[in-house]
Amino acid sequence: MIHSKEELKYYIESDLRSLGCFPLPFTEKMMSLYLPRIWKYQVKMRKLEYYKNCCVKNKFTKLIYYFKFLRYEKYGLKLGFSIPINCFGPGLCLCHTGTIIINKNAKFGSNARIHANVNIGNYSKFGKNKTETNVPQFGNNVYIGPGAKLFGKINIGNDVAIGANAVVNKDVPDHVTVAGVPCKIINNNGSDGMIIHGDSNV
Repeated sequence: MIHSKEELKYYIESDLRSLGCFPLPFTEKMMSLYLPRIWKYQVKMRKLEYYKNCCVKNKFTKLIYYFKFLRYEKYGLKLGFSIPINCFGPGLCLCHTGTIIINKNAKFGSNARIHANVNIGNYSKFGKNKTETNVPQFGNNVYIGPGAKLFGKINIGNDVAIGANAVVNKDVPDHVTVAGVPCKIINNNGSDGMIIHGDSNV
């Protein structure tokens, strides 16, 4: 999570690298004209995380946060994203516009790469046992292919690749690729070569 301006800058630069770009010698406004709408969305996400974690201290700042949050939600609807803040480590790459739905209690490490039509959520029968821990938790360097569905109290390891349209409802160990309905391990290649490491520290 972002807890300082220095971390905010690092997260934004890591996300930029994860999108296959390098920091450009332009102002942020010029960069927003050059880079795609997804980049604008991710910048809004990171700034909202910073404001929520560092600046909300009284009723006035809570009100400002509320309006910033509404703008973030509105822009996300245009792109098809329903993504809470404070879910992702640095180096996030949202590859395409289109439906991406993520439960607010899901947590990702660094360098997550997510394609369109992905759903990550809670699972319980008839609304029972909906707890904060009953959602997927992710390690570093995770690739999630288009149409994948992940749900329940599961842990996804480091350097994992999840194939297109996979249904994942069980733990996945480190350094593997899973695919299918329900998912199964198909090789030990993992996400190697499938993501760009925006956060080079992992």
